[in-house]
Amino acid sequence: MNGKLQTEQVLVGKSDLAFCLGMIDGVELDLDLDQVRIVLVEPAGARNVGSIARVMTNMGLSQLVIVNPQCDLGSEEARRMAVHGQELLSSCTVVPDLTTALEGCQRVVGTTFRQDDLPRLPQSPTVALAWLLEISAPTAVIFGREDNGLSNQELDYAQRYLRIPVSPTYTSLNLAQAVGICAYEMFQLRQQALMVDLVPAVTDLATIDQLDRYYQQLETLLLEIGYLQPQTAPSRMAKLRRLYGRSELSSNELALLRGICNQMTWALHRSE
Repeated sequence: MNGKLQTEQVLVGKSDLAFCLGMIDGVELDLDLDQVRIVLVEPAGARNVGSIARVMTNMGLSQLVIVNPQCDLGSEEARRMAVHGQELLSSCTVVPDLTTALEGCQRVVGTTFRQDDLPRLPQSPTVALAWLLEISAPTAVIFGREDNGLSNQELDYAQRYLRIPVSPTYTSLNLAQAVGICAYEMFQLRQQALMVDLVPAVTDLATIDQLDRYYQQLETLLLEIGYLQPQTAPSRMAKLRRLYGRSELSSNELALLRGICNQMTWALHRSE
């Protein structure tokens, strides 16, 4: 156990490790799971969505956000699978895109079944979700499509990645099962965690939608000065998104960066 935690310390930092080491049975923290959004991107199975509503209700999660659903959320099979989670199913939020789903969120974890071809290593559910619950602010866990998960562009919205370890004999997890495992992990962290010697987490983090507006402003400016070219802009901006995502900018820091962009834009057009 200690060896595993020491290995993950390199990836997640001191405060995350302290959170995990501080778990003691019978101690309850007032971690507000009402702040956590479970975000499903284009789910195709009504039974899956119903099962997710049920397990979220089991584990005290109340915010279900669905991006562009590919199934009938009000179908009989969805309601039947939800059982006592039908209220959550009927009150879920349906949005057209991921940007809208993450509006106001300060921390986001993206789930993935991949280990290769990622800009950074995925973490275990315990470590990634402990980091998510460190702050008392809107956060989100994103789950992808049943057949191929989240795209690289969608994963760029997340500051950290989560991969559920499974047996190599059969690595495919059902969507509802994946959500259930993460929901259980968060419930256990809420019930059993005790934070010891933690550096206080920043509470005024820039939200995902604030960052997205900054990225649009930055891309426009970098295209104008010739640093970006239209054909390579998406890949370079993806790298910049990841860089800023690791920084966990506060709202004031983001305002400083936007002010710099505004001043540079003014200077470019001053002669005009």
